[in-house]
Amino acid sequence: MAWFLRSKKNIQDSVQREMPDGLWTKCPSCGEVIYKNELEENFYLCHKCSFHFRIGSKEYIDILFDENTFSETNTNIRSTDPLKFVDSKTYTSRIDAAYKTSGVDEALTTGIGQIAGRTVSFGCMNFNFIGGSMGSVVGEKFFIAAKYALENKTPFIIISATGGARMQEAALSLMQMAKTSAILSVLAEQGIPFISILTDPTTGGVSASYGMLGDIIIAEPGALIGFAGPRVIEQTIKRKLPEGFQRAEFVLEHGFVDFVAQRNELRNIIIKVIDWFMA
Repeated sequence: MAWFLRSKKNIQDSVQREMPDGLWTKCPSCGEVIYKNELEENFYLCHKCSFHFRIGSKEYIDILFDENTFSETNTNIRSTDPLKFVDSKTYTSRIDAAYKTSGVDEALTTGIGQIAGRTVSFGCMNFNFIGGSMGSVVGEKFFIAAKYALENKTPFIIISATGGARMQEAALSLMQMAKTSAILSVLAEQGIPFISILTDPTTGGVSASYGMLGDIIIAEPGALIGFAGPRVIEQTIKRKLPEGFQRAEFVLEHGFVDFVAQRNELRNIIIKVIDWFMA
């Protein structure tokens, strides 16, 4: 009889062989197998459990901006290696590899565009570029984008997805925390709204600086938000952390963000926030 019966493992293997690579993906939260085109049409959310897949600047631009209105800026600013830093490989080789594999020119993409006809200065971090780490170029691009908002009296929006400061640049990277915070204080004095959107993950120097300095702070569901990671905190305080610690809902409950918003609602929420501020 075994000749005529197919084991569960063989059936699964057969299904996997029949599913072409690249057409399907699996939800890391509930395990649902999702057709990639369907995932894209659903704002990169799992249709079963609403898990928010990580996406980059290109996808956020497509989701938020009016069609063909976004123009990228500051694409000519590139990282250097002033410290000649080497760990398991040289810093320059890491940068070169990031250019090739990520499809973006830095951990922060900036530009000008329109959301429902409203011009905004915009930036979105790319986690696939060296973990979305904040180095000198990220700080400079942020500063220029904020300065545009200041000079043109337009709202400033930043989407964060980052592991923190880029330690290959050491103190030069940490200085960007002060640089970005300083320009935001000028925006605040002039009444220019800064909308900070925190996605998974937002940690380290970004969460300790501009990530938490928004006039309105919006988080995506389930996003990890904090400075040090949960494991580091547990090892430091020698205590088990509560369920959901540092996730968006926990952070909201403790007053560190204004609200948690589904990605498919984000554009409409931003429109309402801009209208409220600019009125």
